[in-house]
Amino acid sequence: MSSIELKIKNGIAYITLNRPEVFNSFNREMALRLQQVLDDCESNPDIRAMVLTGNGKAFCAGQDLKEVTSPELNPGFKKILEEHYNPIITRIRNIKKPIIGAINGVAAGAGANIALACDIVVAHEKVSFIQAFSLIGLIPDSAGTFFLPRLIGFQKASALAMLGDKVSAEEAANMGMIYKVLPLESFQEEVNELALKLANMPTLALGKIKEAFNQSLTNNLEEQLALESKLQIEAAQTEDYEEGVSAFVEKRKPNFKGK
Repeated sequence: MSSIELKIKNGIAYITLNRPEVFNSFNREMALRLQQVLDDCESNPDIRAMVLTGNGKAFCAGQDLKEVTSPELNPGFKKILEEHYNPIITRIRNIKKPIIGAINGVAAGAGANIALACDIVVAHEKVSFIQAFSLIGLIPDSAGTFFLPRLIGFQKASALAMLGDKVSAEEAANMGMIYKVLPLESFQEEVNELALKLANMPTLALGKIKEAFNQSLTNNLEEQLALESKLQIEAAQTEDYEEGVSAFVEKRKPNFKGK
């Protein structure tokens, strides 16, 4: 049984963390496998949107502590961060296709921060997010100290990181940590609808939106305006832009090809 499941349907890649017996916590094999699957999805021209979710009761409980407490298994924190989590985060942010974090259960530690790195994060009403690091004497990793204060503000992020409070999906949505809370009974259906909507949109433009938002995190105003000009000129040269304008003028639904 693979630790990462991949299913492709209607231009959507469904990537599922699949170690439900340990709440989808990461070991080395699973981390490296996820990187490979992300690379494959990035290079596959038939994939125009991606969904990252988990099997079982949890989205991801973070690091498998059995790995780090077993001398024969422990790769060490340097390798775990530099070869496991950091490459996962950079891939999620650098892939020029939209990635939905479909949070199906508790997201703790690195699992919470991998979720927050996705472009659009939705969760059902029973989900909770936990910055669990301080509870075992660690600091947030997997870009938690980067994204969390930008999403919810410095003071709130600092408190959650230090106290390790459990945050419900509703609280997370209200504070701007995630995009939306979905009903449990219709969660998968609404995730599928959202993914299909993204897969039928102008993929290159979505990738450029992602690139612009990434660089806005470090650019000053002048740099960001210059980047917007560059990306807008590129977007205006795509077939999808021509189709979008034609459809608007002709008062019909556009048929974007992701080109």
